[in-house]
Amino acid sequence: MPVKGRIEVKELLCKGCELCVGACPQHVIILSPDRINAKGYHPATLAVEGCTGCGICSLVCPEAAITVYRDGSKINKLNV
Repeated sequence: MPVKGRIEVKELLCKGCELCVGACPQHVIILSPDRINAKGYHPATLAVEGCTGCGICSLVCPEAAITVYRDGSKINKLNV
């Protein structure tokens, strides 16, 4: 059974740089086409299921806007 994960994006911090989109090995992160945050950016979001909780998106995020969860437990940057 594959590992399941998910991300939470602090939308106010996300500046839509797309570093997480390019770094995601599962290709499941996109910039939300229908939401804009208070700063005028499209925030990152999960587009489809398939996140494994690898944490790469969190590591490349310059704004520390992404928190990664794997099978219900929080993965912080020091554990990855």
